[in-house]
Amino acid sequence: MKRISLLLGIALLTLGCGSGKENATKSESTQASTPVNPSDYASTITSDELKDMLFTYASDDFEGRETGQPGQKKAVNYLKQHYIDMGIPAAQSNGDYFQTVPLQIMEAPKVSLTVNDKEFKAIDDYVSVLASKDGNINTNEIVFASYGIDDDKYSNYSNLNVKGKVVLIKSGEPRTEDGNYVISGTSEASKWSNFRQEYAAKRDAAKDRGAAAVLFYYPSIYDMAARRFGGSSGRMSLKGKANDMYYFLINENLAKALLSDIDTNDSVKTILASMNLIYTNASNDFTSENVAAYIKGSEKPDEYIVISAHLDHEGVKDGEVYNGADDDGSGTISIIEIAEAFKEAAKNGHGPKRSVVFLHVTGEEKGLLGSAYYTDTEPIFPLANTVANLNIDMIGRVDPKHEEAGDDNYLYLIGSDKLSTELHNISEDINKKYINMNFDYTYNDDNDPNRFYYRSDHYNFAKNNIPVIFYFNGTHADYHKPSDTPDKIRYDLLETRSKLIFYTAWELANRDNRIVVDKATE
Repeated sequence: MKRISLLLGIALLTLGCGSGKENATKSESTQASTPVNPSDYASTITSDELKDMLFTYASDDFEGRETGQPGQKKAVNYLKQHYIDMGIPAAQSNGDYFQTVPLQIMEAPKVSLTVNDKEFKAIDDYVSVLASKDGNINTNEIVFASYGIDDDKYSNYSNLNVKGKVVLIKSGEPRTEDGNYVISGTSEASKWSNFRQEYAAKRDAAKDRGAAAVLFYYPSIYDMAARRFGGSSGRMSLKGKANDMYYFLINENLAKALLSDIDTNDSVKTILASMNLIYTNASNDFTSENVAAYIKGSEKPDEYIVISAHLDHEGVKDGEVYNGADDDGSGTISIIEIAEAFKEAAKNGHGPKRSVVFLHVTGEEKGLLGSAYYTDTEPIFPLANTVANLNIDMIGRVDPKHEEAGDDNYLYLIGSDKLSTELHNISEDINKKYINMNFDYTYNDDNDPNRFYYRSDHYNFAKNNIPVIFYFNGTHADYHKPSDTPDKIRYDLLETRSKLIFYTAWELANRDNRIVVDKATE
């Protein structure tokens, strides 16, 4: 045995006498041929680190992280420093981790509105629901565009010129004689009469056609809208978003002054009526920040996997801090740990083939504003080259449904199959291979009354035909309450769920072919 050891030592010494370059080449060759086990890097995601960070991030010191407020500024600096400490560079080419998001707080504008010399009053008869430019309109005709639908299957705007005109529309959509909806051909309503989509869909249809102003008769939500938009609500929006058109919800009094049979009239016609509108904007401008870092891909650097979470929460109300530990401190801190895992892999020469973007967005609680700015106004990386978005919003708790069932090894997945069958299958396979968690698709149902698919930041990617997965643990008794605190987080679950997302991102970043988009958005 001693002789064999001696001969082996001489052989190794002889090999070691070669040049450093030869040794490096052999080392690199060995590394390249050695299969990479992502579990080696997933192991860097630990409940202890998640807990340590979240107890800071969701502490009272961060004052609930309300968009634009001092606590939110502390939050973005906290995130920035973590990426600096990990050696992960900023995503923006100028080296700035902060993507400035221009916002405005909408206060009730000053509006004077008369029709046929009769004055109508704000809140009593109408509410302005866009922050629009100062200006006035004088016209002697108003175009009634019925339901205000502009769809491939049915359009009220066919052969109708509304450019520069005032347009009157109403809620709902037409049905056939057998009671089915014209657009869907079934008993299922389309987005044109869905409560959460109709408002925006009809606004955008009129805007795309060049309307100067829209009067939207939507009696079932008018009282709610008057409460929300009628006073100094402090509602936020992206600065300049849709401010080239006036958009009003109107009540029955004003609607029937323009068209007495509006409830039953489905025709498209021009109404002869004099209207005078004077509008003065009362919004206040300010800025907030998205935080974006990334690891550049080694083989396909111009293709991107975006992992997102929102960094904001509700702030301080009536002297109580809304810490938002689960919503969405859990997602925010999860991304940092996932980023660390990718960075450790890169240090060992196993960096992702595709670029991985770590995106923390602002203003989610105010209407998905930070993600909308990224996708609709100023993408840091081209959307056409964005392979997928994995969005994390609340993954640190157990909801009542699963708690009662004694099942904490679960996660709700939303959107995984809506744009890419391949993404859904990859997600399932990765889970079975590494975690074996119970995926709950309850909220992925198109008829889900909660409409969660439209309520977090992934939707702004999905509407741009980018495949998404939304990871979610469901709501609980502390949702949007001061009691959503870090001591209630299940850090063992947060670790496991974070590892699952890391494994999925790893597969998407390193597979040979980009996933296929085989289903288009509406």
